[in-house]
Amino acid sequence: MKKLLLLLLLGSTYAYGQRGFTIEETVYGPGKFAPKTLTAPKWVKNSNAFSSLDSTFQNLIVRDVKDSWKAKEISNVTELKGALNSILPEEKFSLKSFPTGYTWLNNNSIQFNLDGERNSYGIVYDLSTKKAKVTSTLPKDRDGQEYTANNNHTAILKGNNIEIIKSDGTKIVVTKDTVDGIVNGGPAVHRNEFGINKGMWWSPDDKKLLYYRKDESMVSKYPLPQWDTRVATIKDIRYPMAGMKSEEVTLHIFDTETQKSIQIQSGEPKEQYLTIVTWDPTGKFVYVGVLNRGQNHLKLNKYDAQTGEFVSTLFEETSDSWVEPQEALVFLPNNPNQFIYQTDKDGFNQLYLYDTQGKLIKNLGFNGVIVTNFQGFDDKGSKAYYIGATNNGMERHLFEVDLKSGKTIQLTKANGTHNASVNGSGEYILDIYSNLNTANIVQVINKKNNKTENLITAANPFTGKVDLPKIEFKEFTSADGKTPLNARITYPTNFDPNKKYPVMVYLYGGSHAQLVTDRWLGGVGYFDMYMAQNGYIVFTMDNRGSDARGRDFTRVTHRNLGEAEMADQMVGIDYLKSLPYVDVENMGIFGWSFGGFMTSSLMTKHNDIFKAAVAGGPVMDWKYYEVMYGERYMDTPEENPEGYEKTSMLDKADKLKGNLLIIHGAQDPVVVQQHSMDFVQKAIEAGKQVDYFLYPTHEHNVIGKDRIHMYEKIAKYFDLYLK
Repeated sequence: MKKLLLLLLLGSTYAYGQRGFTIEETVYGPGKFAPKTLTAPKWVKNSNAFSSLDSTFQNLIVRDVKDSWKAKEISNVTELKGALNSILPEEKFSLKSFPTGYTWLNNNSIQFNLDGERNSYGIVYDLSTKKAKVTSTLPKDRDGQEYTANNNHTAILKGNNIEIIKSDGTKIVVTKDTVDGIVNGGPAVHRNEFGINKGMWWSPDDKKLLYYRKDESMVSKYPLPQWDTRVATIKDIRYPMAGMKSEEVTLHIFDTETQKSIQIQSGEPKEQYLTIVTWDPTGKFVYVGVLNRGQNHLKLNKYDAQTGEFVSTLFEETSDSWVEPQEALVFLPNNPNQFIYQTDKDGFNQLYLYDTQGKLIKNLGFNGVIVTNFQGFDDKGSKAYYIGATNNGMERHLFEVDLKSGKTIQLTKANGTHNASVNGSGEYILDIYSNLNTANIVQVINKKNNKTENLITAANPFTGKVDLPKIEFKEFTSADGKTPLNARITYPTNFDPNKKYPVMVYLYGGSHAQLVTDRWLGGVGYFDMYMAQNGYIVFTMDNRGSDARGRDFTRVTHRNLGEAEMADQMVGIDYLKSLPYVDVENMGIFGWSFGGFMTSSLMTKHNDIFKAAVAGGPVMDWKYYEVMYGERYMDTPEENPEGYEKTSMLDKADKLKGNLLIIHGAQDPVVVQQHSMDFVQKAIEAGKQVDYFLYPTHEHNVIGKDRIHMYEKIAKYFDLYLK
């Protein structure tokens, strides 16, 4: 395996750059220098055509194979405003651009949501008649909603309870809980782990509403000080720390015809996780992944939707580390007795075809490809499509799998990261992709003959404006000598190998994140490029434990977060130290969240490397972290005292060397401020100096214009100690 994968050379297109990035462009640069692309592209139903917004965002255009994919306007904001004013004459609304969230109902009509001054509306717009109609009217003071397929009913969240608004405007009250800590229908169940992004599901016939009921009244309250009044106040959140009492969640079904509810009999113990919730296509059953609190034993259970009674366990999945269901079941469109289930039980997250008795029909996996985005089926229901990670996680490609034979075809070929989709007939692919030195390409591929029609080849948006640094991919072997690791080096502007340069290592290292991919500029951040333009070598590596590399790549971290990750990072750091142009006396490291934990770990456990470091929102002791994430990777403090002690920073503050800046959001509900405050106290007791900065109104991330302030602070900190 070659160590050097790909090099971005400084060609003639960069020779006319005028300057480096400003500090403001570290935040606003991605929008300012975005390569040309399509906005809101969607395949039109039942046709060989797709739509998108034009460059002004004012017009909806369509491209049809019959017209050789030439753009044709089919609607615009002015027409749409006129149609909306005719059906909502008393309402005020702002429509600065054509709605990007539209979806096609058929080849003539789209639907979208519209926020007015009084209410929010579901809208269907007929592009042939230029007329609109209201399908739902919802109050503005709701906290969420779930629409039925036929728009007869809409379930909304009001505080911690659910109401249903019927198409005639009448209201049904579903829940009336008033106890602090009981939440119905909300998506923030199990702290949004296990792929959970909603808390309500309508039955296929739109008559029954399935919903989560979360009882966290017994969970410890955690205080977040609020500084916006003369006398500070306290906002309490429910925060179950590892090993402590967790929330109790149940599933319920409300029948809109009888207006009665039943509870799914998911059984004991009460502290378990109810995941991948799915209605059966017949509406007679509900499927639930029941995962134990230890997160190493999953049961896919079937329940009667009329009574809530347990019917059967279709299959079980166990692990000596963890089982992590992420995606709901997907039933085949032509067979209500078969579904697709995603799991990494055999090494890589892939598709498995089961029947409703729990029998495995076919493994639909392919060549170690990791499914990252299942896209659905063709109109015939015979083929399925997904985006998969390939080339050791560096690339993303579109795949087609025949459900009967299991034969899989890779539909996109060019190296890079593809965001591609197939139209309903399965004849054409809309492919949008980039790679390290390709800003963006939009093309249509004829799947039958593999001919392509290029629509956009984006120019380098920095040409004549900004001097880009050189970016290079590297590949290393993990500390155990077995696994390839992906890395990226960003070199200073006008790099001279005969000079010596300070280094900033930027890292994350935790699960469900990947920093190095073969896309435009290699995925490098604008702050990284800013630092490179200001004389730093910037290095990033995805160690074992990070995303898109398979089960074994991740599970090596079990019960010892940070240990294998640091060992891998040291491989890259040792490489940097071997380079003649690296100033080994002036190396810095920066990371946020898990990256803040990694930064703090390296500053205490490998304390002779970095002269300066910035740890943002850092985990300092996993016993302070929440149950769902913390116990998956570390088990409980009672079950794994050695692991918690080894990975804690609190008893290692006396080992700190170099200059450490800790940044934290005072309102952080993810990594609570107690982590950094306790570490600072331990540093004081050990006589160690630590720099500390708090963003009073921010949560886990510093966002908006304040992020410019943060990046300026970090840059000045490294300049102070490394230059």
